[in-house]
Amino acid sequence: MQSLSQNVRRRGYVASSWLAHSCMALAALMFVAVTLTAPANAQEASKIDTKAEHVILMDAESGAVLYEKGADELTPPASMSKIMTMIMVFEALQRGELTLDDEFHISEDAWRRGGARSGGSTMYAELNSSVRLGDLIKGVIVQSGNDACIAIAEGMAGSEQAFSDLMTQRARELGLEQSVFMNSTGLPHPEHQVTVRELAMIARHQIYQLADYYHYYSQTKFKWNNIEQSNRNPLLYQNIGADGLKTGFIRASGYGLVASAVRSNKRLILVMNGLKSAKDRSNEARKLIDWGFRHFKTFTLFKYKEQIGRARVWGGAENWVGLRAKREIRLMLSPADRKKVRAELVYKGPVSAPVKEGDEIGKVRFVVQKNTIAEIPLFATGDVGESGVLDRALDTLTFMVLGG
Repeated sequence: MQSLSQNVRRRGYVASSWLAHSCMALAALMFVAVTLTAPANAQEASKIDTKAEHVILMDAESGAVLYEKGADELTPPASMSKIMTMIMVFEALQRGELTLDDEFHISEDAWRRGGARSGGSTMYAELNSSVRLGDLIKGVIVQSGNDACIAIAEGMAGSEQAFSDLMTQRARELGLEQSVFMNSTGLPHPEHQVTVRELAMIARHQIYQLADYYHYYSQTKFKWNNIEQSNRNPLLYQNIGADGLKTGFIRASGYGLVASAVRSNKRLILVMNGLKSAKDRSNEARKLIDWGFRHFKTFTLFKYKEQIGRARVWGGAENWVGLRAKREIRLMLSPADRKKVRAELVYKGPVSAPVKEGDEIGKVRFVVQKNTIAEIPLFATGDVGESGVLDRALDTLTFMVLGG
């Protein structure tokens, strides 16, 4: 991995120092932001195709994109947006604001729009009944119950609209830039739209940041009000390592799926939408997952606590601070792409002292043939204190004259 490390150091310094020289001539203490490139085309995408209009296949651990098609185009998510509804619930449970034994009221609105008489997905909760949150969660995930979603939204935020606003707000905090949630259910609404890339992002958040609650997504059956229903995720029954997450269908979007599967300690996330039938959804999902596990292998690019590069520090007792990731960096790559992968350091520079160990400084970007396939946050390896006034003045002069 030495060649990768050297490449990271060189690219990080050149990118930041060139911009610093351009800007510091105008304002000596101005911070310079290096623009990050959004993930572009996936690796070796031409080797497989799919009937889905929108699809992304991702290495869950690193976020590296293995295949994509129409991944940044907005599309109605249908019930796949219930993953975001559950993130709101699970984060509240994680914070201790809710318990699984809390009871939620089934209002007339929840019963009419989400119950049996609506003709949509329902857990068959009775009007004016009180249902434990633990059961509502199963009603949402296993049975895709719209009545359960509305009851949760009303109970947590006072109204479904208020809850939906909180969903979109939380989505922005998680880095979703385009998706907008107008309800808790995924029922048709002209402004309720997402991208499959951003659905993959929230699936990854669910799997890794809310791991204690992920087991609900692998439950295949749930019985409520003496009516037993099966999980609609077809991959759970195919013995291919699938353990979640959620299907969706409305006429405007066609058939969709957010899925995750694990084989040999490797996890993939697949999101697809725009298929014409449930059969196509099942067949295309299995095809892509099988292809992903067969075609890509996991490579360790940087070890745990290995210094990946350095960032230039302005006004510091030291001129440089080391950068490392918080974990071992492993990527799923094809054998051919393993030979081509390049690492680039990207950070806002110069970094202003003081710096504390663990401060997030930038990212390491992995590129294959000009396509960004993954970006991993990097953190300071140690503290850098402030230098004296004279040293800071000399540092400023250095940047103005030499660019670092």
